[in-house]
Amino acid sequence: MTATISASALRTIATERAGLDALHEAIGNGLAEPFTAAVEMIRAASGRVIVTGMGKSGHVARKIVATLASTGTPSYFVHPAEASHGDLGMVQPEDVVVALSWSGEAAELSAIVGYTRRFRVGLIAITANRDSALGREADIALVLPKAQEACPNGLAPTTSTTMQMALGDALAVALLEARGFSRQDFYVYHPGGKLGAQLKTVATIMHSGEGLPVVGEMAAMADVVAMITAKGFGCAVVIDVEGKLAGVVTDGDLRRKLGAGWGGRVARDVMTRNPRRIAPDALTAEALEMVNRLRVTALIVADAGDKPVGLVHVHDLLALGVA
Repeated sequence: MTATISASALRTIATERAGLDALHEAIGNGLAEPFTAAVEMIRAASGRVIVTGMGKSGHVARKIVATLASTGTPSYFVHPAEASHGDLGMVQPEDVVVALSWSGEAAELSAIVGYTRRFRVGLIAITANRDSALGREADIALVLPKAQEACPNGLAPTTSTTMQMALGDALAVALLEARGFSRQDFYVYHPGGKLGAQLKTVATIMHSGEGLPVVGEMAAMADVVAMITAKGFGCAVVIDVEGKLAGVVTDGDLRRKLGAGWGGRVARDVMTRNPRRIAPDALTAEALEMVNRLRVTALIVADAGDKPVGLVHVHDLLALGVA
């Protein structure tokens, strides 16, 4: 039984992969031109992208809406069957409608398609049938290559919906890149969860001001130890007479370098020079990568003038949920 089920899974994935391969080939063989036109139409629109579809195409449409909206393209879903019962009021002349239908003949799409023609709303079709009602009416038709459904009866939308979703992702990413949508822009729409945590900046979580363990180069070792103990980060940041970062004294430095005693030593004698530092506007994900790669527990945050303005401890990153 296990082997039979496994074979079914492999067959399904192989069939859907063949559909994606066909879509990939189509982009390089004729589909690129209307795809580019679709991206340019959406970019030029001052309104939103309305994505619609019936049945499984509708579920794909909702996913495309979510991806577009989260990557800087305002978008929402309009159910085609509800459109003729008042929801057409959601569609404005400055919008662009993207309609999904594998056959291009879904009767429920007629109201919204007709509305776009009446009020000159841009219409992009995603269909496998260029000569369908949807394909003929659309300003731009993104015609998907014919592909075999993974369903053994050839009926349940499987490969077809995978291809629709992939093309929707391609539209969203092309728009993201065309607009120069940055990681910081991405954070605006993803403030929650681990992804949101990774897109926060170091400045938002660092310890600064009175919380920063800072000593001068000529500080006596007793004062350095007192500072490390008081702040609880296992280190003290050492600055020169100009307030610039000179080094760092860690618990490890104390164990390795003091030897027989403190004597007349000062911070400058014990510190590690040119310590690793990170900029305040760096992402917390970058801070985590540095902590792991360097095998340290804390990073000094320095501004453009190389003056320490904060400190990020590995516990801060763990508490934020970056790791």
